[in-house]
Amino acid sequence: MGVKISKRAAEIKQSATLAITAKVKELRADGIDVIGFGAGEPDFDTPGNVKNAGIESINNGFTKYTPVGGTGELKNAITAQLKRDYGIKYSADEVMVSCGAKHTLYNVAQAVFNPGDEVIVPSPYWVSYPAQISLAGATPVIAETTGRNGFKITAAALGKFITEKTRALILNYPSNPTGATYEEKELREIAETAMEAGIIIVSDEIYDKILYGGATHTPVAALGDDIKENCILVNGVSKSYSMTGWRIGYAAANANVIAAMSRIQGQCTSNPPSMAQAAAVEALSGNQDIVGRRAEEFERRR
Repeated sequence: MGVKISKRAAEIKQSATLAITAKVKELRADGIDVIGFGAGEPDFDTPGNVKNAGIESINNGFTKYTPVGGTGELKNAITAQLKRDYGIKYSADEVMVSCGAKHTLYNVAQAVFNPGDEVIVPSPYWVSYPAQISLAGATPVIAETTGRNGFKITAAALGKFITEKTRALILNYPSNPTGATYEEKELREIAETAMEAGIIIVSDEIYDKILYGGATHTPVAALGDDIKENCILVNGVSKSYSMTGWRIGYAAANANVIAAMSRIQGQCTSNPPSMAQAAAVEALSGNQDIVGRRAEEFERRR
């Protein structure tokens, strides 16, 4: 008879991003010159000081388990950067580290969404949002946007998608795949609509350092303490520091949410790689000039 797979596994699709990226590698191996629009992966190398920090940690024997949600040193580096860059204050128990922002978002879905919940996802969207929502037993509700409004959802449009079943809004900005981002006024209107409806905002801000045309980034959590309590901020080091393979992402949120996510992660992956955490500390705490220079190069290419 063989082993029958679960209904859950049968219904879930392969990640389109990974499938396209694998196809690009296959074509290149055959000598075909092709540009890949799959994985969001900067072509720059990981900065030298960051690589050296990872190597040094290995040479110093930092190769064992760490606390499930990340080392105290990395949590402190994350909270320090959020305060330095955006003025947001989080304590160590309001932050946890996972194996990339994708893993962080999966933990969020498992910790917060219930069967029967609806989760609003503005479209175009990163391919894994609906799958992760469905894996938690919830229903993704796709809110179409158009080029006329810059591929952004407005507070008025959001209100039309909210029902008594709505649990959350996933807001990804700067957006993958459109590049659209939100001004503070737009964010405040969206946050106020969400607050009035009693739904949470999961803000995926992994591209916060890659901005063009003089745009600035405002985290949803920076809009006020009441909004911060209703928000789960997701970020990581993959894009800003060209550390996609190091697999370090993080969430900042209410301590109860973080504790729930940590319990789930403790039964799955345990901690992120120890040496990658050491490298991430250097990325977040070290000289940040290279981040701006690389963003300038991306803008020049654009």
